[in-house]
Amino acid sequence: MGHAGSKHFFFEKDMICAAVSVLVINTVNSLETLASEKLKITQNQAEGFLRCEFVSGISDKGSLLMDSMILGLQGIVKQYGSKYLQVNIEEV
Repeated sequence: MGHAGSKHFFFEKDMICAAVSVLVINTVNSLETLASEKLKITQNQAEGFLRCEFVSGISDKGSLLMDSMILGLQGIVKQYGSKYLQVNIEEV
């Protein structure tokens, strides 16, 4: 949720925002296409918000794709710090 804080061109912020967007959007597309997950998507591009709910549980493929996205996001935090990106994992 949220943008990296860039209103003007700041390479590091824009690069982080783009990397997060690619990881998240590709994961959602992969969940639907490769893992055949049924998802309920809520998004607001202006606020940088995307919520993805699994309608009928998550498959092993879906779980692997989510783990891959989390690994990528945590890698961004490790590389650039938590100034622009924080990864909070909440299982329900």
